[in-house]
Amino acid sequence: MPELPLFAWIALAAVLGLLVGSFLNVVILRLPGRMAAEWRREARDVLELEAIDEALPPGIVREPSHCPHCKHPLSAADNIPLFGWLLLGGRCRYCKAGISIQYPLVELLSGVLSAIVVWKFGVAWPALAGLVLTWTLIALSGIDFRTQLLPDQLTLPLLWLGLLLALRPLFVAPSAAILGAAIGYLSLWSVYWGFKLFTGKEGMGHGDFKLLAALGAWMGPMALLPIVLLSSLIGAIVGGSLIALKRHDSDMPMPFGPFIAMAGWVWFVAGNSLLHAYLQLTGLR
Repeated sequence: MPELPLFAWIALAAVLGLLVGSFLNVVILRLPGRMAAEWRREARDVLELEAIDEALPPGIVREPSHCPHCKHPLSAADNIPLFGWLLLGGRCRYCKAGISIQYPLVELLSGVLSAIVVWKFGVAWPALAGLVLTWTLIALSGIDFRTQLLPDQLTLPLLWLGLLLALRPLFVAPSAAILGAAIGYLSLWSVYWGFKLFTGKEGMGHGDFKLLAALGAWMGPMALLPIVLLSSLIGAIVGGSLIALKRHDSDMPMPFGPFIAMAGWVWFVAGNSLLHAYLQLTGLR
């Protein structure tokens, strides 16, 4: 059997990314609701309140996709990633209600980023690990944008996977992964408590600490400062643009996790190139 050329693997990665992106939409939309229902149930147990018969929101894997408005199950054709939304004109086939543009955007983003990962790392174990990192960061970003939550169900496995990959080592040595995780967590933890002591307000959520710790485990401590600086730059540009376009109130908090995720992914696939370009630009090399 002849080996496939790299461009064919890149195309396959794009198609796989589209399919996974469809599942990521389910995770983004359903996981927070499941978490909230479980928190309410646990809170009633802790407070020793009478249990109530509360139906859990749809599960992530078992329940089939359906229209969020009329609840009609979607056909296989409607579920085709990206193209299903386009063929339907962005509206439900049954009730004609508008379908959020989030669905095709997440699928397209997953497909494009998956192709870039395989183009960068080739057909090798780093590419497979990079795909898992990419898909998890997309899910975390989507959830944080919608709910300002970074679920432990995603950040902690990502952290542990980064530490385990260092045993090979796939990206960084074990010592660098451990230091990256510790420094990543403690750096934002220190900023959080310093800000809270001076202002009495919370400037970020604890999920941001865990996300940066996970990225530190994958890329080591030397990547943390560039990621924080790049995420701050992205956040300033996006946040400033949304406020200028009156799409976001300046008094309302804006999730920082998606910007950490964006910066982390950019540094993961292009960190060495960006560092080399910076050193060339500044004359340090």
